[in-house]
Amino acid sequence: MKFAAIADIHGNSLALQAVLEDIEAAGITEIVNLGDFFSSPLDAEGTAELLRGIDALSIRGNHDRWLIEQPPEEMGRSDKTAHDQLASGTLDWIRTLPASMVWRDQIFLCHGTPEDDNTYWLEQVTDDGRVRSAALKEIEARAQNIEQNLILCAHTHLARTVALADGRMIVNPGSVGCPAYTDVEPIPHKVQAGHPNACYAILEKRSVGWSVSHRQVPYDHLEMARLAMDRGRVDWAEGLATGWISNETFASIGA
Repeated sequence: MKFAAIADIHGNSLALQAVLEDIEAAGITEIVNLGDFFSSPLDAEGTAELLRGIDALSIRGNHDRWLIEQPPEEMGRSDKTAHDQLASGTLDWIRTLPASMVWRDQIFLCHGTPEDDNTYWLEQVTDDGRVRSAALKEIEARAQNIEQNLILCAHTHLARTVALADGRMIVNPGSVGCPAYTDVEPIPHKVQAGHPNACYAILEKRSVGWSVSHRQVPYDHLEMARLAMDRGRVDWAEGLATGWISNETFASIGA
């Protein structure tokens, strides 16, 4: 059993195209998609067109949920930009997606945690706004009701693999299209991959356990950074161009 896991595309159609080409070159035909497909100042409809062309198993993320639960006038900037681009049929498709699921009786899929699509699982934000690895006991506590030995999550955009004490494994494939971002919850902080490449993971079940390969795929990230800048999103432009958010940008947008 071998498949690719993608997540957090966030409307970056160029990054998604590069990842899909890399997956095809690896001879992989099965893909699971862990949510947050569209919300960004980028190319939501172009991303939707690419997703319609592949047979991926998908769950929804927190931003996907907000696209179908919130009225447009109450949406954040990235959600509103995506909502205005998307066809009604794409929003209807999001409504059909589960928040989590078990795939082939062996793999548990969620976006954030099993209970909450807007909570970090493998990381936590400290009181002074730093993002660090969560303690193993906290990670394991959230997995206590999951029977599957492979657990996939997303949401933080940081590619990681964590082995639990009982042998189960949790994998975050990283973000296809958004390598750095800022957030105000639970307190203002920034998350940074430290590079601009598109991330995903290849997973293969072997006789002794799961093999995990984290992939970083180059693409024309500067074109997407220019698009973000043209739409007045300096934070997105900087993150797409470098994989970092500077302290100056962080301060200027109030987190």
